[in-house]
Amino acid sequence: MLSHLTSSDSLLGNAFPAFDYALTPWDGPDFLAFNPTSPNPVTSSSASDDPKTTPADQKPPSDQSNRVVSLMEERKRRRMISNRDSARRSRMRKQRHLENLRNQMNLFRVENRELNNGFQFLLHHCNRLRTENEWLRSERTMLRQKLADINQILLFRQLQPFSTAWPCNIVMAE
Repeated sequence: MLSHLTSSDSLLGNAFPAFDYALTPWDGPDFLAFNPTSPNPVTSSSASDDPKTTPADQKPPSDQSNRVVSLMEERKRRRMISNRDSARRSRMRKQRHLENLRNQMNLFRVENRELNNGFQFLLHHCNRLRTENEWLRSERTMLRQKLADINQILLFRQLQPFSTAWPCNIVMAE
């Protein structure tokens, strides 16, 4: 099943990143034996020391070190690609977040405008009611004054039969 999955499979992307490296379990000890901080001892040899050795025979064991270096370069390249992808995803997340914040800000502005319009309507309505209340209070005061005047007139009429002795209240019959 795993043999059918490759890193070039476009549907899966990189489903198994551990299999992308050139190392296999049997390559592990060789790789661990390589220590880049301690180079191989340098020996000076001249042609007079060993006449049987030729420059072609003095091939350094660089095949394994080249493989390790290329493996490290490959890992570095993949890490750079991974970092670029991660940065791109981060920028996209940030862009989505900013867009969500802008949308939320627009919604809050609309809600604020609606609340402000409702508040202005209530203020107008409250002012109209105050004006109406002041008018009703003044009308009540005026009606109380009229009622007091009418009560006074009625009181004078009730007292009129008793005051016939007064000359100003005598009514002449015709």
